[in-house]
Amino acid sequence: MKITSAQAWWVQIPIELEQQHVSDFGRLRTFDAAILRLETDDGLVGWGEAKNAAGSAGDYGTLVHLLNNEFGPRIIGRDPADITWIWEDLYNGVRAEKARSSGHVMPELARRGLTISAISAIDIALWDILGKADGKPVWQLLGGRKADRLRAYASGGWADKDTIGDQLQGYITKGGFDGVKMRVGSMDGTPHRSAERVIAARRALGPDVDLMVDAHGTFNVADAKRFAYLVRDCDLAWFEEPVTADDKAGMAEVRAASHAPIAAGESEATRFDFRDLVVGRCVDILQPDPACCGGITEAMRIGTLASAFNLRLAPHLWAGAPCFFAGLQVCAAAPASFTVEFSLGANPMIHDLSRTPVEVHDGKIAIPETPGIGLDMDEGVIKQFAKKG
Repeated sequence: MKITSAQAWWVQIPIELEQQHVSDFGRLRTFDAAILRLETDDGLVGWGEAKNAAGSAGDYGTLVHLLNNEFGPRIIGRDPADITWIWEDLYNGVRAEKARSSGHVMPELARRGLTISAISAIDIALWDILGKADGKPVWQLLGGRKADRLRAYASGGWADKDTIGDQLQGYITKGGFDGVKMRVGSMDGTPHRSAERVIAARRALGPDVDLMVDAHGTFNVADAKRFAYLVRDCDLAWFEEPVTADDKAGMAEVRAASHAPIAAGESEATRFDFRDLVVGRCVDILQPDPACCGGITEAMRIGTLASAFNLRLAPHLWAGAPCFFAGLQVCAAAPASFTVEFSLGANPMIHDLSRTPVEVHDGKIAIPETPGIGLDMDEGVIKQFAKKG
């Protein structure tokens, strides 16, 4: 079996006005992603996704160009089952052969950012093809799943202090969730305003619902510590991305000062970034995003790090359908995983691209049993919303 074509698109799906929300990156009017289609000489198709922007609202022209004109052509003619070696070859670039024979990485200078995002899309699509070729779901190829349904939490929470309780209670009613996540940080202006919203949320939810908060890395260290102190009685399940991913020492300082577990990783690429988070004692929960950390291959390696250091894994899955379905496979197979992020903001990139409804019942989501990543892609939606030029 050989790869015969690789095609990526910048897919931009509008969000209806009444479903739009405002966060630290402004109003989310569209949902954007780089969607990749790989095809083999047997006619099998694998789908992947690459990300490079907060809130999936950024510009994807450069990333799509990289996939279509540089990385895609490099894998034409390759056996899609050579997933690990395709990953390592793309990561090491011109020194790939030397790295293979030496037994250690010799990566390109551009070993983060767009490069790893492009590798992520290819890796997800390769796993999708391998599963379809074998007639097995990816979780089975990864060693099996720990359950056929996994706990999910509702991810959203932008409302003001007077309505945040109603918004989060609405999530619980919709899917039976026993865990919800809300946004805090620069969108509120000051730590005490963020704290007021969290205190109102906890009061509305009561003690039996897990409450997580996500600052998107927008606090500085001092304000993150102030916020953590102000919400010290709210029993937070985790405090996500308190400061920028570029300040790992600062994150460790926040962790040492906070009673709440610290979660981070959606902005990190490869096992090497996550190694630094772990060794630096920055986090309690690792959150790799399959569409930018290095795909399924790298997310599983990161899951092994979490297990080895007695930490937990909760992949970042605010994403399009290929990334979300890839994340389900990782969550099913990785021993350290414990919950699945489920977007309760408008997310047409999941719900419109997947022909099969993506739903949560009684707070749990079913793990697909169909071959590959389990995504029945609606190619018509891609053609409709792919940006031209």
